[in-house]
Amino acid sequence: MLSTVFFGGVVVVASVLAAMTGLVVARRLIPLPVRERHTAATGTIYAAVYVMFGLSAGFSLFSVWQQFNTARQTTEAASVEQIHRLAEGFPEPGRGRVQQLAESYVREVVEVEWPLMAQGRSSPRAEALLDDLRRGVQGVEPRTDAQDALRTQALAALDELEESRVLRLVLVREGLPSILWVVLVVGGALTIAFPFLFGIDAAWLHAATVAGLTVLVALILYVIGVLDYPFGGGVGVQPYPFEEVLRAIGGNGGGGP
Repeated sequence: MLSTVFFGGVVVVASVLAAMTGLVVARRLIPLPVRERHTAATGTIYAAVYVMFGLSAGFSLFSVWQQFNTARQTTEAASVEQIHRLAEGFPEPGRGRVQQLAESYVREVVEVEWPLMAQGRSSPRAEALLDDLRRGVQGVEPRTDAQDALRTQALAALDELEESRVLRLVLVREGLPSILWVVLVVGGALTIAFPFLFGIDAAWLHAATVAGLTVLVALILYVIGVLDYPFGGGVGVQPYPFEEVLRAIGGNGGGGP
């Protein structure tokens, strides 16, 4: 969290310094009388620019927030716990193998895959353990109708688990399209730059206006960038549900296969 705040501060400060540099250059190159004569026309064009930027930023922020919310509400951990619980009714040796594989999968996700996701990667071993878990459930030989029903429920939970895992990995690897980022950055730059042309005589007032606008634009773009990667950074989604499941199903012991 502290690193996110720190980098956010760096982005804002760097943006303000760049904007102040541009403002100084603009005030020196374009005399005040020229800027005053064209303020009305410039303001009309600026209104269209900031409306278009506002719409683009609002759409992007809504999109990444939905993505972030989806990442927080994944049901993958609950499906693993359900499979482990259903396996209690399996005959041996299937019961022990399925429960061990379920615990090993959760441990691999928490200890190995989650840190990798911050880099846009996943764990091949977690994928292999999930495949072994499916084979383990499919390999159970029910001796009663009740055990057969439990096996059917476990297979259904496995389907939900695999679907949730695919969704999680998609959110890891895919964000806003590059072309949209181009629109956001260019729109943000134009939104900040257009006020350079306003006919404001007092330098301090002109600087304060541009600085305030720059802080707002930089913060909006930074927040969009942070939320675009829901499993990375200080405000990223944490593996708390998996950690709870790991504690519930036998947490502190050694892993399985």
